[in-house]
Amino acid sequence: MTFIGLTVNGRAVNRPVDPRTHLADFLRDQLDLTGTHLGCEHGVCGACTLLLDDMPARSCITFAAACDGAHVTTIEGLDNDEIATELRAAFSREHALQCGYCTPGMLISARDLVLRLETSDERTIRVGMSGNLCRCTGYVGIVRAIRSVIDARRSRGIAPIHGAGRRQLGPVGSGNGTFAKFAGVARPAIPKAHEPPEDSAALLVPDFVPDKNFNEHFIVGFPPGKVFEMFGDLRQVAACLPGAVLTATPTPDRAEGLISVKLGPISANFRGAVRIERDPTTLSGRIIGIGNDQRSRSSTQGDIRYHLLPADTGTCTRVELSIGYSLRGFLAQIAREGLVRDLAKRLTAEFARNLGSSLSGTALDQPKSLNGLVLAFHLLKKALWKVLRGDQSA
Repeated sequence: MTFIGLTVNGRAVNRPVDPRTHLADFLRDQLDLTGTHLGCEHGVCGACTLLLDDMPARSCITFAAACDGAHVTTIEGLDNDEIATELRAAFSREHALQCGYCTPGMLISARDLVLRLETSDERTIRVGMSGNLCRCTGYVGIVRAIRSVIDARRSRGIAPIHGAGRRQLGPVGSGNGTFAKFAGVARPAIPKAHEPPEDSAALLVPDFVPDKNFNEHFIVGFPPGKVFEMFGDLRQVAACLPGAVLTATPTPDRAEGLISVKLGPISANFRGAVRIERDPTTLSGRIIGIGNDQRSRSSTQGDIRYHLLPADTGTCTRVELSIGYSLRGFLAQIAREGLVRDLAKRLTAEFARNLGSSLSGTALDQPKSLNGLVLAFHLLKKALWKVLRGDQSA
């Protein structure tokens, strides 16, 4: 997963995104900007057209990661735009829309023509709008609406802008992100207040919908109040978690750190951050985390919800866990669901043991990383034992 920083409709946005995610999907799914419509998803119909650094672009064939550092304007961002306002009125007046599905892309492409054409030549407008398809109107009303706006603005003495502000050759967005590295173009700086730090852990930890979910629980021999109090001490919690290390001073609602996992010859160091939510009235909480391993180019997101319940007349605590996770990249290809669940079960047991030791004041003795190879041998032995038992019973 890649972290990108861009400006969308004048608002700074810092989000993680899969490298293969297109800009249109990023805007619709993560930012709820559904005015950008998807039609052909091949860059042909023009329904997804938006402004990328003030230039019309097809968002269905533009990778979101390639827009790092760019300024994106969708149809929602043109609510108060002078030209877009005139075009909307003209489209309504000239009956230039019916179902309206193509209209957002039409308006953005038309705005570019109004900016740069000296005259309202019909042939030039038709050529300029040829990348936006409409299956309803027959284009007559659309062309008429655009011509009327161009004529009205030129009659008011508003001159065209040569190239509509284009300052360099190359594809739209070539001054930013991935394109800039190959083209040798200096990337425009994002204001310091919004520029994403190089360390991904310093970014916001977003909510997400986990790909997989399962439940776990364990018993610890101390009352719920004491356990909940310790859960608020992130340094102690990290010390109880095998392979976890804090990399910055934690706050009550946030921590940054590193967790190491070893799966045979493969070692992964997930560096990231967690966001903490706690409810003392119900003795429950939530930990949302995100991390990246640069070596394996893998990323993970986790959502752990816990609830502390009294056990054995309140002298002990039953810790109920609801665990959700998503895994991307190389490790997702080898970490099957069963392996992850068993790893989580052993991790939970190790955490519970360390938690009890910490609460009793006993020194902790934990491994430096989560050893998946040991787990694999454990699973193999368990599977063989089941087979042997089946053979004997047969």
